[in-house]
Formats: sequence, C-alpha cells, structure tokens
Amino acid sequence: MTKRLENVLELRVELRGIKPPIWRRIQVPESYTFWDLHCAIQDAMGWLDGHLHAFVLRNPKSGIEQWIGVPDPDSWQPTKAGWKEKVRKHFVAPGHVADYLYDFGDGWEHKVTLQKILPRDREEVYPRCVAGRRACPPEDCGGVWGYRDLVSGDPDARQAYPDFDPEEFDIEDVIFEDPEERRQDMEDWIEL
Repeated sequence: MTKRLENVLELRVELRGIKPPIWRRIQVPESYTFWDLHCAIQDAMGWLDGHLHAFVLRNPKSGIEQWIGVPDPDSWQPTKAGWKEKVRKHFVAPGHVADYLYDFGDGWEHKVTLQKILPRDREEVYPRCVAGRRACPPEDCGGVWGYRDLVSGDPDARQAYPDFDPEEFDIEDVIFEDPEERRQDMEDWIEL
C-alpha cells in the first residue's frame, strides 16, 4: 500500500495599510499548526518574533470568529493555543482568509490568503518562500505611522534606521528556523 503524499498550502501574506504592498508567498505543509505558520511568517517577512501574535479567523463550519495564538489568562480575548490548532482545519479552500496580528503595540496587521492547495514535491524542503516584494518594516519602528515617517525621509526615523531600504527583498535571504525550538524558547519567558 502506498502512502498518500501530503499536500502543501500556498499562502499569500500581505502587510495591511502600506502601499505599495509588502508581501510574501509561502508554501507550508498542510500538517502545520498555527504556531508553525506564525514562525514561517516571521521568517519570511523578516520580523524578529519578539512580540505577541494572534490569528483572527472565522471557523469554516460555525462562522464564529476565533483567535489563535498564545493564550493569556489575563486577556479580554479568549485565544486558542496555536500549537494545538492545525492550519488545514481552517484553511480548507482557496480564497479562505485570516488576519495575522503581530506586535499588539505597533499593531502590524497581515492578510493571509490561501491561494492554492498543491501536492507536496518530495524534492523541495518546506516551508519555503516562493515570491515576495519589498522589505519588511524594521521591528519596533512604530507601526504603519512610524513606517510612513521612515520611508518619507523623516530625519529622526532615518537616523534610527539609516540602512533601511524599503525596496530591498531577496528571496535567497529567507531562512526558516525550527518552530519547535522557538516555542521552547518562548516557554522560557511566558508561562503556558
């Protein structure tokens, strides 16, 4: 009996509120959890993963809005643990969308859209970034407003990030780290 090949989800991740758009197209195994997807987005976009995050999406069966990320018992928003929720359970057909929120202080919002469900290519290593445009804003630059100051040439913003080039993106620079190692590191500073 032959084992069925695992499928791959091709997702477009676009940073909201910035024009021209900053985006990445990534491919991840359908077996991924939302924690794994969070790590892949961090790596593909160039974020440093130093802040909390959440995926906000509608359950495809019930239509009820759900938050998936790092649970916080003190939060007003009930959040399911991302490492316990499979991405494929929620992204079931091309066109399904989720919001990915990162750094609740700076308020980075991303639109994550399932573009394709593909058969896994055994010659490829997943996750992988297959396309993208423009540099991710520097961590802690002040959200969309701080980013706009930076690209408009505001002297204070440029002084803080003198080497930042908003047009620079090289797909060869994207390196994906192990999500399980990152979760273990996170457990050192957040009580789960």
